Amino acid sequence: MPPDSHAATFSARLLDWFERHGRHDLPWQAGRSAYPVWVSEIMLQQTQVATVIPYFERFMARFPDIRALADAELDEVLHLWTGLGYYARARNLHRAAQQIRDSHDGRFPADFEQVLALPGIGRSTAGAILAQAQEQRFAILDGNVKRVLARYHAVDGWPGEKAVENRLWELAEHYTPARRVRDYTQAIMDLGATICRRRQPDCPTCPLADGCQARQQDNPHDYPGRKPRKALPVRQTTMLILQNSAGEVLLEQRPPAGIWGGLWSFPECPPDTPAAQWCTSQLGLETGELSPQPRLRHTFSHYHLDIQPLRGRITGQNSRVMEPSKRVWYNTRRPDERGLPAPVKALLQELAATSD
Repeated sequence: MPPDSHAATFSARLLDWFERHGRHDLPWQAGRSAYPVWVSEIMLQQTQVATVIPYFERFMARFPDIRALADAELDEVLHLWTGLGYYARARNLHRAAQQIRDSHDGRFPADFEQVLALPGIGRSTAGAILAQAQEQRFAILDGNVKRVLARYHAVDGWPGEKAVENRLWELAEHYTPARRVRDYTQAIMDLGATICRRRQPDCPTCPLADGCQARQQDNPHDYPGRKPRKALPVRQTTMLILQNSAGEVLLEQRPPAGIWGGLWSFPECPPDTPAAQWCTSQLGLETGELSPQPRLRHTFSHYHLDIQPLRGRITGQNSRVMEPSKRVWYNTRRPDERGLPAPVKALLQELAATSD
């Protein structure tokens, strides 16, 4: 571990760079209170700042405080999240808001262990919230910080390996200063996002270039180590775009856990099952001819999903389809506020554009 004087120089150079080149006008930086910082940190997981900003602004306009979020229906939360992906983040955000409302009188906790106990918050996110909102000295280790530290010290290996992660945490703790923690936290994230980029790092303008071992070796692209690549498996599903006599389309709410948990989607039948028979047995609906639509592929982090849409009209409406409260007839001309997976939203928009 470098001596403390080196750590002081590291943070001083980074803070000086931040004063002149860092991001100071992000919407969640106004006031630096815990709630907007928390929402932004959750949205920024796996998502870039430019993408997050409009979602954040709409989200905060609708849910200006923790109680507003906690009291909202999950459907509305998921609707405002539609397009951001990784929907478990939204479900956890909603659950955490309810936990804060019920157990912390609606105030975001200031204790690290209490923050860590909230759904969807890990060590780095908890530290980022408390550092930025309350100037508490906690290190962070998001993707940007991992990249900066792995290059600066030429830390071999993929950060998903425990030994590598532990080493990076040691470095993150060491360099986090006792003062100006809020600015330092933003500074090291900004450096990773704008200078120490994954592709085409701008080493000549980096304030830490003199001490960076990866730059000295002329191989910054080797750090951090890459995750061992595996071919993503491919799964298949058949989505049924079923319309009634009014042109409304049948949607059903997915289970709360799992892929697209809590979102509204088309009924899905197994690829090898005759769709008309499945509609009769599972939905209580008789259908006319179901015509195949162009296939589409949606890629998750751990597999590809190949979707075969089948479109058709029902020939008679059995009341069984409306028995579960988790099924609705959806008007594509007057869409309501509910969470929709990206491919389902795209298919609904296409349907609205081509309907008579």
